[in-house]
Amino acid sequence: MRVEFRLSGSGGQGLLLAGIVLSESAILEGKKAVQTQSYGPEARGGSSKAEVVIADGDIDYPKATDPDFLLALTADAYRTYGKDMGKGLVIIDSSIPLDPAVKARTVALPILETAATAVGKKVVANIVALGVLGGLSGAARPESLEKAVLNRVPKGTEELNLKALRAGLELARSVGEP
Repeated sequence: MRVEFRLSGSGGQGLLLAGIVLSESAILEGKKAVQTQSYGPEARGGSSKAEVVIADGDIDYPKATDPDFLLALTADAYRTYGKDMGKGLVIIDSSIPLDPAVKARTVALPILETAATAVGKKVVANIVALGVLGGLSGAARPESLEKAVLNRVPKGTEELNLKALRAGLELARSVGEP
């Protein structure tokens, strides 16, 4: 089994951390995982991309060559990476208009709104998105995701981030079968 993820958006959205937490959650379950990242020259506002590869066996190439899951939190990221998705599932924030050029199955969920309203802080949208990815992919169990979140988030924000993760898992359940 090899599952590839691409998490994309803008710098400052915390997608690199989400990729690290996703990788760690798989490692906690005894799987192999690798995470790579790239971002524009701007720390905030430029484009950012994290890729995660999870496998049962050795990973011979650390990049996502044909992602099974694309998460796009900006319209720019959706346009840039969505059109290259031949298979798999595209997950976008519901504020992003659908693009007819993207042929892959697309699910639009209120990730940013959930972070702002249900959780109460926009800054945890990355962890809401992580819950969505974890829930839809099944790449890691919720308990492993929770443990990895607790290992990686800043001290004092643990409960907020667990609430965000659980909100994302709930959004994933609302989709049903991916």
